[in-house]
Amino acid sequence: MSDLMNSLAVSSSGMRAQASRLRHVAENIANADTPGYRRKMVQFEAAQGPGSVPGQVRPGAVFLDQSTLPLLHDPSHPMADENGNYLGSNVNLTLEFADGRQAQRTYEANLKMFDQARKMSGAVLELLKR
Repeated sequence: MSDLMNSLAVSSSGMRAQASRLRHVAENIANADTPGYRRKMVQFEAAQGPGSVPGQVRPGAVFLDQSTLPLLHDPSHPMADENGNYLGSNVNLTLEFADGRQAQRTYEANLKMFDQARKMSGAVLELLKR
């Protein structure tokens, strides 16, 4: 039974990590046109500590993409300098949609794994009742 509980813990940690990733993707998409905005990214790390199970993950520190910000020319923009230039954001919408789709599918896979483990543990309990 412990293996089933461990699989529940691993899949739920994966869902929490992917939910965090999706939140950052949504923030990036929402701020794609914000001048000076840097893309936020999150890396996953192995969960450690009391009660953690091998295979569990957790979102690590959020860091900003340090690639150069594009210089945009629009003299009518309120943040434009005397030459009509301002710094745009380094968010690539194609990349964000791909990251979001990957996070969504990974979340769904973890959800299916969680549901299967839950069903199996229920079946084991039913067998033990007999």
